[in-house]
Amino acid sequence: MSNEKSKLILVDDHPLLRKGVRQLVELEEDMEVVGEASNGADAIVLVQEIEADLVLLDLTMKGMDGIETLQGMRDVGISCRIVVFTVSDDTADVIAALKAGADGYLLKDMEPEKLVTRIREACSGKLVLSEELAEILAKSFRDDTAKGRGDGYNSLTRREKEILKMIAEGLSNKMIGRQLNIVEATVKVHVKHLLKKLGLRSRVEAAVWAVENRVK
Repeated sequence: MSNEKSKLILVDDHPLLRKGVRQLVELEEDMEVVGEASNGADAIVLVQEIEADLVLLDLTMKGMDGIETLQGMRDVGISCRIVVFTVSDDTADVIAALKAGADGYLLKDMEPEKLVTRIREACSGKLVLSEELAEILAKSFRDDTAKGRGDGYNSLTRREKEILKMIAEGLSNKMIGRQLNIVEATVKVHVKHLLKKLGLRSRVEAAVWAVENRVK
């Protein structure tokens, strides 16, 4: 096991919230906060200057909101984990964040110990969601699938089905590559193809879809 700490960047317009999360993280031996930003524009600059494993991103900030910030980070090529951390459990917000490329969605009213656990899971490459959101998402994807979305499962190759199952288990591209003995870039290509065939926009959608449709 590596002794290297997971590096976090906190993006929130409330200084008190950032301070609280920083103090919580600094009690842990395996993670540290390496940067903070109070708005989206500064955050996009910061993530390009400081290498991080995970960005904890507020959704409702003044000026550029969390979704715009998330899209901005992905647009400049930021590939680290980005987890939305917000008070909003509105279905539209959850779906919008996941479609924009979030690697998880956590609510601010969760227990501190649970937050630390979820951060740790996200850093290890797993998809993280607050438990109460799982049902919201499941229903949304069920509805979409009923409208004909995701019918492309039969068009997936054997390898794509294999990778979809691993995504549903929460494995990152790197972890999938190790298990299948292929390079990460090849995994990314497979993921891109299977998302397109299923009519899905993100790994999180794919994971929920796979679980809902009992992909084995």
